[in-house]
Amino acid sequence: MSILDTLKQKFPDAILSAAQDHGHDVVVVDRKKIFEVLQFLKNNSECPFEMLLDLCGVDYLGKDPRFEVVYHLYSLSKIKRLRLKVALPESDLTIPSAVTLWEAVNWFEREAFDMFGIHFEGHPNLKRLLMWEEFEGYPLRKDYPIDKRQAIPTLDDIV
Repeated sequence: MSILDTLKQKFPDAILSAAQDHGHDVVVVDRKKIFEVLQFLKNNSECPFEMLLDLCGVDYLGKDPRFEVVYHLYSLSKIKRLRLKVALPESDLTIPSAVTLWEAVNWFEREAFDMFGIHFEGHPNLKRLLMWEEFEGYPLRKDYPIDKRQAIPTLDDIV
């Protein structure tokens, strides 16, 4: 049984769609069940996805839901990739953190928070990673003004 079939069978109410794209499995997951699905995938004895390669945010300005969180998983033992997508409406940009499953996701979640404003519930240190704390807005959102000027901190502000 393929991992897509396994997920559809185990999580019938959580898997919104499952398909192959350029030879890779892609699954769209309900936000309320994403942590359970990730936990299952990491600990699945038939095809464990031991490694989280990446997590990123996506802005589909003009669509509803506008945002998406994308997880890229890899099974070392089966040499297989899996992409999980979770749609988030602009009015509620919260999703459970996966830090307790993969420590490496810590900085990826912080980057998605910093660049898009996505909040990861349960994250141990959710604060800006690339921008300074006083930075206003989220620079990778497609509606962020390209000519917006920010107050740049000086050495006196840091010390």
